[in-house]
Amino acid sequence: MWYNGLVQKTGEYHKMSEKASISRQQQKSRETREKIFQAAKRILQKKGYEELSIKNICEEAGVSNGSFYHHFKTKDDLLSYYIEDQPKIDPDLLELPDSVDGVKEGIIQVYMNYVKYCRELGVEFMSEYYDTKNQALNAAIRMERPYPIVTVQNYVEKAEQAGIVSLNVSIEEFTTDIRMIVIGNVFEWCVKHGEADFEGNMARSLGKYLDATLCRG
Repeated sequence: MWYNGLVQKTGEYHKMSEKASISRQQQKSRETREKIFQAAKRILQKKGYEELSIKNICEEAGVSNGSFYHHFKTKDDLLSYYIEDQPKIDPDLLELPDSVDGVKEGIIQVYMNYVKYCRELGVEFMSEYYDTKNQALNAAIRMERPYPIVTVQNYVEKAEQAGIVSLNVSIEEFTTDIRMIVIGNVFEWCVKHGEADFEGNMARSLGKYLDATLCRG
């Protein structure tokens, strides 16, 4: 009996040790990702997108090329990772409401969250991020990953299925229009070097579009 107990305790110890090891690895991985991103951010802010090569990022971060490719496929993948990894909105805010107005408020809240994150990254970073050469802005790529527009599309589709709202445009047109409205507001904020009413403009333009496209189910 004592032997069986010892074996059980030893097994539990090994499981705990493995979990601790995985946790340390995950922490180290997060730290490396952050180091790489901060290096890319410094290059973008000081030298612009043209100088944002993987070689320069690795030199700035003090990591190897292999380490970079372990975490990211390309430099655009690196940038898109940090746009998609913005602080997650409170799930409670996206619970299906019982009215059209509630759905509109939920969508606007998603983008208020995005505006906040853009401000945290800084106008210099966002100005360089919105470069036409940046494939992370490609709509086809963005729809494969958890960007705000994907969150909004899923949210609206669920609201439609529940009979809360109906769209007077296709879901494809809806997501394209929303994406263009958001890009326009970010661009305006960047062009004005952060002096535009980012929150107000985003909420107003989205609100008008949602009023025109979302109806009672």
